Amino acid sequence: MGNKGFGEKIKGVLGIEGKTSDVLRPMLGYDCANITLGGAGYPLNLYHQQFLTFVEKVSVEAAGMIGMISGIVDAVTDVAMGIITDRTKSKYGKHRRYLLWGILPFVIAYITKWSSFGISSLGRPSLTFIYYLFSSLLYSTGYTMMSIPHTAMLPTVAPKYFERTQYKIIEYAFNSVGQIASFAFMGMMLGGTNMDNPSPDDRTKYMLCGIVLALWFCWSPIVCFFKTKEESSLEMENEPFDFRYLVNEYVQVFRNKAFREYFFINLFYGFAKSFYSYSDQYFIISIAERYSVFNILNVIAGVAEFSGAPFNYLLIRYKGKRLSGLTLAPLMMTGLLMNAFVSPTTPTFIIYLAAILYNFGFSGPGFVINNIQPDITDVDELITGRRREGVISTFNSFVKKTINSFVSGLMGFSLKFFGYDTSKQAYALQTARSVFGLKLNFCYLPAVFTAISLFFIIRYTMTKKDHETIKQAIAEKRQTGSCNLDEKEKKRIERIAGQRWEDMWIGKPEHQRSLESVQ
Repeated sequence: MGNKGFGEKIKGVLGIEGKTSDVLRPMLGYDCANITLGGAGYPLNLYHQQFLTFVEKVSVEAAGMIGMISGIVDAVTDVAMGIITDRTKSKYGKHRRYLLWGILPFVIAYITKWSSFGISSLGRPSLTFIYYLFSSLLYSTGYTMMSIPHTAMLPTVAPKYFERTQYKIIEYAFNSVGQIASFAFMGMMLGGTNMDNPSPDDRTKYMLCGIVLALWFCWSPIVCFFKTKEESSLEMENEPFDFRYLVNEYVQVFRNKAFREYFFINLFYGFAKSFYSYSDQYFIISIAERYSVFNILNVIAGVAEFSGAPFNYLLIRYKGKRLSGLTLAPLMMTGLLMNAFVSPTTPTFIIYLAAILYNFGFSGPGFVINNIQPDITDVDELITGRRREGVISTFNSFVKKTINSFVSGLMGFSLKFFGYDTSKQAYALQTARSVFGLKLNFCYLPAVFTAISLFFIIRYTMTKKDHETIKQAIAEKRQTGSCNLDEKEKKRIERIAGQRWEDMWIGKPEHQRSLESVQ
């Protein structure tokens, strides 16, 4: 009896209602895809920039341009994929089958991102540039085909406010499985705990890593397809598709005040993350001169970030979805600013401490973004009367990829402007100007962007109670053609949506809505 009582208490703390296995089974089936969707980018973030510049001898400007061009194209495909998945008619549902269709281009691209198969050895930089640009475009296409529909499914797979957080914490765990497994393998292949600076002699190691990781990442989307339930969309009616429809789909999204706040939280957090992650390899090589402990540093960073997960989960469980960002973003900024004082003489434990603070703090705003995104879909439905999971989820991916591409290109030109030379790796060979340029990209700019993201987290105020009111109002409108809320509740919804009650679908009489649809 005592054990049972303790187990029930744990379930109460975690918010699990009913039989644990019945609650977890659909979550595990859906979220296992994040071994790939959350894990595949991790080795790329850690090692690909240095692979291109130090191993394949691509210039920092050319490496930046590869990221920028592929990111811009990727942003366009994200928008297209959001529309496609929302309009898909299939017995498998609107979103699920794309998890299978994206695997082949993804696997081919993942291999080619880590080896030019001799092209870079020909001494023709333009040919190497074209090759890696093509592999980046193919990778982003396959990834988009899987990630956008997968994210779009969550509001329907998990309709309840806190249930979505439970899905997100399981997602976070699977992200970690994908990241840790790929990092452990690739880190050991490249040198383990005592790494030499990367060079062209390492090409075979990177190629083997690409092949093995491509095979490792290909199975989880297949499992997700078979283990996730989604209602048939064969009977769905779509509006006629034309350019005006396409533009309106995305213009309408910004009428949603809650979405605008979410968008700016995501935007500036993304800038902070991208500047940090794209410049960390250069920083650790040429400012800290500690590349030998690069893998150890990333283990510490990963543990720190993962340690934030239970803390953030409990904050969301009991205090709402934005408190984790309010609490941990200042720690993120502290870690960033500590790096501004790093040099080759700085004790290694200080570098580790800065990484711990940044990554533990980094988890907070990330939890805010991931957990409020499904709720934005419900606010959008209040305004438009339609479920547009694909369009809403597009922006999560769109922002990340657009920022990554922009920062990749900008940082390449920035480092060139400040005189950073990858052939002169030691701190003593850098000028004061190039040292400032590296710290600007790695410390100062990320700290500023984190502060701006924190400002928009403060502005976002939708609570669990608000969400329950919104869901109830939508259900009542669907069933009866109207909903009965008091004036206080209507005003609260107006503040969240940024729209007058009578201008939204939820506040319009059915006959007026029908006339507008005809027009």
